Amino acid sequence: MLTILTAKDSDLSSRMILGILFAVLAYIIFYYMFKMMEMAYVLKYKKPLYNHFYLRLRMLNENQKALLMRQFSFYNKLTGKEKKYFVHRVASFIKDKDFIGRDGVLITEEIKVLISATAVMLTFGFRDFYIGMISKIIVYPNAFYSNTNKTYHKGEFNPRLETLVISWEDFKKGFSNDRDNINLGIHEFTHAIHINCMKERDVSATIFSDSFKELSHLLASNELLRNKLMASDYFRKYAFTNQFEFVAVIIENFIETPQIFKAEFPLVYSKVKQMLNFTVAGY
Repeated sequence: MLTILTAKDSDLSSRMILGILFAVLAYIIFYYMFKMMEMAYVLKYKKPLYNHFYLRLRMLNENQKALLMRQFSFYNKLTGKEKKYFVHRVASFIKDKDFIGRDGVLITEEIKVLISATAVMLTFGFRDFYIGMISKIIVYPNAFYSNTNKTYHKGEFNPRLETLVISWEDFKKGFSNDRDNINLGIHEFTHAIHINCMKERDVSATIFSDSFKELSHLLASNELLRNKLMASDYFRKYAFTNQFEFVAVIIENFIETPQIFKAEFPLVYSKVKQMLNFTVAGY
């Protein structure tokens, strides 16, 4: 059957196409105007315009939520609204990553929840909390042999393979004493976050990287502070191996003993808080 397109139909079709093109153009203009406005805000205030915005909040099951409440003290410091956001992010992180057990490790709810909660805690001030450079998390029962440098490790992050590897025994040990400033999970996830922020260009990655540059400049230009930092017993000496170990160690201290950190090194503390955009009570 031959369909005849009238002038009226043609005019209507043209108007629809123009309407769609106008809507797309308006969206693009609005998007880039918002990006420019937010970047100006970030440069001035060193924090994103917003952090949490979700169309639908994911949930954990009752057993998973109970694990958070019993074994992850950071969760219990949060407000009611923050807890909902935290649960959503933990559930989303679990869904996004592949958890793989090695040498007899069975991946349990406890493993998935506690490891994911550690990542979410460190990125709770980030808008993008997924740490895109991690796709797999491999869990060994204890220290494992690494082909990277032919020695035994408790944990490592391999950016080329997008893989975080940890000893479950040592991960748990890190949370058994939350005042000794030694926490394998925090340490290894910080390595991943640091490298991820060097690669990504989202607002939180920009704040983290720029704030670390400010901290590096502060320490390079303030000899008195630098010498005090290196002579102090507060940070373990491993921090001064290289810039990556420095960041990982100071964030371990920041999370576990924030008030001591703030009292002893307020300038360094404020830069770390800025890097993580940390607004949780007690920090």
